[in-house]
Amino acid sequence: MALYRYEALSSTGKKITGVVNAESILSAKERLRKEQILVIDLDLYEEKKKEIRLPPPFLLDFTRMLGQLLRAGIPLYESLVIIEEKYHHHRFHPLLMDLCDALKTGLSLSEAMGRYPQTFDPIYIAMVSAGQQTASLPLVFEELCGLLHRQQKLKKQLFSAAAYPLFLGSFCVLVFFGLLLFVIPSMKNLFEGRTLHPITQFVFGASDFMLTHGAFLGLGVVLFLTLILLMLRHPALRQQLDGVVLKIPFVGEFAREAASIRFCRTSSLLLSGGLPILQTLQLSQRVMKNRLLEEVIVRAGKQVSEGKPLSHELRASPLIPSIVPQMLAIAEETGKTAFMLQNIANICEENLEKKLQQFTAFLQPVLLLVLGLIVGLVLLSILIPMTDVGSALQT
Repeated sequence: MALYRYEALSSTGKKITGVVNAESILSAKERLRKEQILVIDLDLYEEKKKEIRLPPPFLLDFTRMLGQLLRAGIPLYESLVIIEEKYHHHRFHPLLMDLCDALKTGLSLSEAMGRYPQTFDPIYIAMVSAGQQTASLPLVFEELCGLLHRQQKLKKQLFSAAAYPLFLGSFCVLVFFGLLLFVIPSMKNLFEGRTLHPITQFVFGASDFMLTHGAFLGLGVVLFLTLILLMLRHPALRQQLDGVVLKIPFVGEFAREAASIRFCRTSSLLLSGGLPILQTLQLSQRVMKNRLLEEVIVRAGKQVSEGKPLSHELRASPLIPSIVPQMLAIAEETGKTAFMLQNIANICEENLEKKLQQFTAFLQPVLLLVLGLIVGLVLLSILIPMTDVGSALQT
């Protein structure tokens, strides 16, 4: 049996898409014909599996629901069927249907999920595989649900902390360019032939510069953004960009804290699931999303393979927050590494949340002050010659 994706016209003439389970493409066409569906296009679903990527909220709902069904005593296959039927009209329904079909043909759940690398990352699959081997899938999905929830919560915190300052900063830039490109040029004719105050001369000069070279500045911004995108895609350039990010004040500190939280929480989950320390480090380094920080974990893995403690290499790196190796060294002596990593993640998350609140509380009034200074400077440059303040001061 295989899955086929089709585009067709229903009996009412409406264009529809879906999947059908059949032994061959001819069987799939026959089955659709019996359902009075006029097939327009039909191809094997296998070719498109790697392109599917479930959104994080949907993946979290899927993980939570599967864990709840398994804890209720419902077998794995029946649990997947229940979820598949619930999302029958969802655009990601083919993935769920294929998981059910894979289990029916004898594949394990981790093997079936491995065919969708864009949706289920190696950490997710490794945990499911460990749960299958230890017959603890309900507990594994509960832990995965907690991990996904905390990861999404951390992303929302970082986004919300950056969203308002970015919006306000963008608004300041728009106001600045709007005044220089539209307001100031329309009022320059009022002051032709007059001796202008230095502030007025400066603002009018900036306006002339923007009108003359604005296109080149815009092109430079586009080229700069294009360069950033190319650096993100090229491994060597990406490493250079990651290094620059870590050196930016405040931003680098937040990046290190967030990466440490993801690493500690993921490592704790994998160690609790029974994975060896070396495999845990190999998988956990991927969640740091910074090449330089990943290299620190790679070096730490080499030290661990030689019998040295993990905290030793982490302490030697200035990129890792000091609290991580300090608490980890205590855990290695007591043999409670997984438990301590979870506590480290919780502590770092609380610290990061406080720092984000303090940063946004400081940055918002600063940006408002900058906006006020921009508008005030432009207004002052216009009001000074209109009220002859400059001549009055000279006399």
